[in-house]
Order: sequence, then C-alpha cells, then structure tokens
Amino acid sequence: MLHIYYGNGKGKTTAAVGLAVRAAGAGMKVGFFQFLKNGSSSEIAVLKKLDSIEVFCCDKCNKFTFSMNEQELADITKQHTEMLKKAVELLNNDEIQLLVLDEFLDAYNKKLIDMEFADYFIDNTVNKGEVVMTGRTPTEKLRETADYLTEMTAVKHPYTKGISARKGIEY
Repeated sequence: MLHIYYGNGKGKTTAAVGLAVRAAGAGMKVGFFQFLKNGSSSEIAVLKKLDSIEVFCCDKCNKFTFSMNEQELADITKQHTEMLKKAVELLNNDEIQLLVLDEFLDAYNKKLIDMEFADYFIDNTVNKGEVVMTGRTPTEKLRETADYLTEMTAVKHPYTKGISARKGIEY
C-alpha cells in the first residue's frame, strides 16, 4: 500500500520514521531513503543502529536547492535516480517489506530525479510492498494512487516568530 504524508506542517518525516521503527519492531526489513537531505538529521543516527533498517541519503545535498548551481542540481538528480533504482531493486528482490522515500514528493516535483524512471516506479513498483512518501505536495496521480493520504498542516509554528530550526526537534 502507498502511504503519503504531505503538507506544509511539521511531522512528515517524524511520521515516516515512526512507521519505519514500528515495522522494524515487527520484524520487517526497511529501506529508508532521504531525498534532498544529506543524512545529518538526528533521526538518521538512530535508524542506522537498527539492523533491520537500511538507510540511504543524498550526501550531495549540502544546501537548499535554490542555492545550488546547475552542476550541483545535476549531481543530486543523478544521486536521487540511483537511490530510487536501489529502492526498486530492494523491493523487487523482496529484501525489504517497507520502503520509505522521505522528501520524494519534493524531489519529484522539482524534477530532481529521472522523471521517466520515477513515473515507471509509481506505475509499476509502488504496489510491491508498503511504500511511504513524504513531501509538500503530491501530484493528483499520487493522490489517487495512495491508500493512506495524511496532510500535515502548519497551524502554528515557532518559525513564524523567527525561531530557527532546533536540533532534535525539527532536524
């Protein structure tokens, strides 16, 4: 089944991490892929300690995409595509039962992944296991395909008061 956690609110990655830990606790093998993130978020350190969770991050993502030049964007697009190919391989070979694609929706919407392969994945692979996608805005096709569609809405957030993201809370 396809789970999508989306919106402008806090909690998308947190929900995906929680489901990954729950699945691991139930004996499932998990592939946790972070697009647009370099692995420096605090949750990654804990996930890497769990034998049943394999973690993949985009180590080339060291700044926001609006600050990247064309070469940097090309480099992360290539790495994102390789990550998705690895995810498909793990699902197709039954090496994982839960696949988490954190920030996939944003990488997809910004075309920072091979779009032809991403569409192939959505059309042909999503149904091979439990798949979680997070990000701001799912396409209409993904909304229709999703079995779970959860919107995180920012009603109130310290950022609006000028408070920066805090380690251990927002990252």
